[in-house]
Amino acid sequence: MSGDDTPKQGLAQTLVLAVRPFVAGVAGAAEPRRADRPWPPRLRDTRLNRLPFAVVLQVIDLAIAVIIAFGTYSLLVTETAERGLSVSNGELGIASFLLALPMALRERHPVAAWRLLYVAMLYSGTHHWLDVPFPPGGSVAGVLILYTVAVRCSVTLTVGVGLWSVLGVLLVDQQTGAGAAVFVAVPLLIGAFVRLRQKTRDELAERDQAAARELAEQRKRHREAEAVLKERQRIARELHDVVAHHMSMIAIQAEAAPYTVPEVPDKIRRDLAEIRATALEALTEMRRILGVLRSEDGVETAPQPGLDRLDALMRSARGAGLTVNSSVTGDLAAVPQGVALSAYRILQEALSNVMRHAPGAVVDVELIQQEGILLISVINGPPAPGHRPSSLSPPGEGHGLVGMRERAAMLGGGVTAKPTPEGGFAVTATLPLGTRT
Repeated sequence: MSGDDTPKQGLAQTLVLAVRPFVAGVAGAAEPRRADRPWPPRLRDTRLNRLPFAVVLQVIDLAIAVIIAFGTYSLLVTETAERGLSVSNGELGIASFLLALPMALRERHPVAAWRLLYVAMLYSGTHHWLDVPFPPGGSVAGVLILYTVAVRCSVTLTVGVGLWSVLGVLLVDQQTGAGAAVFVAVPLLIGAFVRLRQKTRDELAERDQAAARELAEQRKRHREAEAVLKERQRIARELHDVVAHHMSMIAIQAEAAPYTVPEVPDKIRRDLAEIRATALEALTEMRRILGVLRSEDGVETAPQPGLDRLDALMRSARGAGLTVNSSVTGDLAAVPQGVALSAYRILQEALSNVMRHAPGAVVDVELIQQEGILLISVINGPPAPGHRPSSLSPPGEGHGLVGMRERAAMLGGGVTAKPTPEGGFAVTATLPLGTRT
């Protein structure tokens, strides 16, 4: 590329920049108006704010258009008669209508309104029907339309509208060109300032909304993490009681075993004593580690529940207004105590969710113990007629589901929860009975 090409390119770019506003004035379009345009702050507390602000503005524009039409027609008829001009009333009526019509289009189509007014002002100004270059009604409409163009259009289009407007004034009357430039520039500058302020306010509002969404998401994650932590602490406390019971039984049986048989070899006595000591030591260490999870003001001293209390749980749910149909397959007595505790808590939480979100509903509860797996199914229908949920959140989004999943995951199982096509909800849990590998 030679050095001579650089000035040519710079000149071409300059010409493009110079011509672009004129092209935009001919072919450009305004941004769509906001459907939820708010009332000005000083008018928000009045009775008018019951109506959409855009509708009120449209009504005002129509009223101004009617005033301009009749006022301009009366002025043109009077002035042309006094000056002895031979102009038909039909032509004056059409000119008055064309000068007023842009005001009716200002809110919906500001650029089209400006173009129509531009032609109407040129037409009436070149005929010199009045002592002034342009009809006063058209000038008033021009100020309002130029302001709206600047508020709703890009900088390039606004500059193009201003340049075309000044050229139109110069075509009609060159002597008033300087004053007309100021007359055109003032509403455009005010509108551009309002547009800049609105864009800045919208960007700040969008940032605030994004920050609020992020804060809400962080709070949600914090609540979920806190719920998981609390549920794990609760599980640890309950398992502490279960394991402590078994360790205590091992220590007691190891201590009592030598006394059940008259002649026990000394080695076996020593082994049993070592088993008892190891059990007591493990029990002490476990209490030291897990005991800190007990809250000082809420130590649970009652025995931990299991599936032997299933009937009591069903009766409690029926007493709360639910229609519970339960079925059990397999031997629940063979379910280990830790698994039975988790199964009881999962059933308890699932039924509590039904009471909150579907009061009076029909609930089908099924437990199946087979092939080393305990399957739990709680399926409820929609709330009974006349009953309303006590919570606005849908089932499955609260912390109860988090706790159920934690309990199942601890045992190597899983929990699924999803709505049913009938408008209810289904919770299914799979709990392995064996030791987790």
